[in-house]
Amino acid sequence: MTSLAETPTRAGQRHGFDSLDEETHIDGLPVTGELPRWLQGSLIRTGPAKWEVGERTMNHWFDGLAMLHRFSFADGDVSYANRFLQSRAYRAAEDTGEISYSEFATDPCRSLYQRVTAMFSPKLTDNANVNLARLGERFIAMTETPIPVEFDADTLATAGVAYDVPGHLTTAHPHLDRATKGMLNYAAKLGPRTSYRFFLLAPQAAKPSVIATQPVSRPAYMHSFGLTERWLVLAEFPFVVNPPSLAFSGRPYIENYRWKPELGTRFHLFDRSTGQSVGPFETDARFGFHHVNSYEEGDDVVVDICTFPDAGIVEDLYLERLRAGKPLAEPSLERFRISTTDGTVATERLIDDHMELPRINYGRCNERPYRYAWGVGSDGGWIDRIVKADVVERLSTTWAEDGCYPGEPVFVAGPGAEGEDEGVLLSVVFDGRKGNSFLLVLDAASLEELARAEVPHHIPFGFHGQFAPG
Repeated sequence: MTSLAETPTRAGQRHGFDSLDEETHIDGLPVTGELPRWLQGSLIRTGPAKWEVGERTMNHWFDGLAMLHRFSFADGDVSYANRFLQSRAYRAAEDTGEISYSEFATDPCRSLYQRVTAMFSPKLTDNANVNLARLGERFIAMTETPIPVEFDADTLATAGVAYDVPGHLTTAHPHLDRATKGMLNYAAKLGPRTSYRFFLLAPQAAKPSVIATQPVSRPAYMHSFGLTERWLVLAEFPFVVNPPSLAFSGRPYIENYRWKPELGTRFHLFDRSTGQSVGPFETDARFGFHHVNSYEEGDDVVVDICTFPDAGIVEDLYLERLRAGKPLAEPSLERFRISTTDGTVATERLIDDHMELPRINYGRCNERPYRYAWGVGSDGGWIDRIVKADVVERLSTTWAEDGCYPGEPVFVAGPGAEGEDEGVLLSVVFDGRKGNSFLLVLDAASLEELARAEVPHHIPFGFHGQFAPG
């Protein structure tokens, strides 16, 4: 009889968190099916790939040392390359065999003297393992610390710090400013006068301009934010921190945050042209990592977010729990309708399926009304399917295959596409049956499989990436 810990689902979940040490380049992956000939360019992803340093293991999924992965498409063929991001955190780990920088939930082992010194000169990690952005001709890897790392998309070589962030904490989910082609992002500036800040970075600039600020005493954890044609949308979930504790507690970064449901969820809207804010608009306590999309309908602001009932999901993502096969809290695709006239916030769940790591037809629909979103979901507490949500009809369809665990589905629009879902989805899938990964290509409208390209090794479970047209 198979024990709970040895079921295929839990074995696949566990091995998806095995470290990957090898860097490689493969000119041609074996392809099953047929890739669209129009698909030309590269899917580039970042994610944690190594959790062991010397005799220590990182504590959390978000802590693993970052690796870049590139799948390149040309005339129906697929090549693959991977390379560790040569961050200061990675180089120090390689040189010393020790964890030298504070990560999301893992701190270096320090003496009392070193802990006191770190209060005045903290070694913030540049381990950019969460997301990528393209800014003009630059490619940038990011995490939640203010040290974005530029890299070469062709060689995956690390180039150095990309720009200065006007704060101490930021997000790895910036937005494109359509007017300037620059990057919009959020930062928290900590100190005696802590504040939320939004900034705009021009394509070739090294220093951004702050376009909106708001004072705050206990800043909330922010992983992303929303954008409409008029507003910057800040969802302030009640997972908050007392800023001095980040410096003096001696605990890893995320362990300083506290769940305070009595605060509720508070939305703040910042006018993109003036920086002035309205709100807060309050509703019941939720927690979320990822905004899906936001837009305006008359005087209402519609904000769609993948939400959890509380911040327990952060605890669920500790490696000890993940490798033991513990189920995850399951997210809902939820709509918040903010009335700027009477200050109310109406909420509704959009589909029955669970959804996380959401993507939309970004170039066409971001800031605007939309119909489709794609993400990953589960039936039983672990990511085992790709979900397509129709937020107009409130329906969903799924792709799933026994023993397979898909990553974020990245949408690529077809040439001259007229339909919002006319294109393909690209997802890196871990095959728990074989122990390796493959790139899955689906028709974005029907979720019908078009092709897959097998990698000879596993790719650890990661987070986000971008498609760069070639």
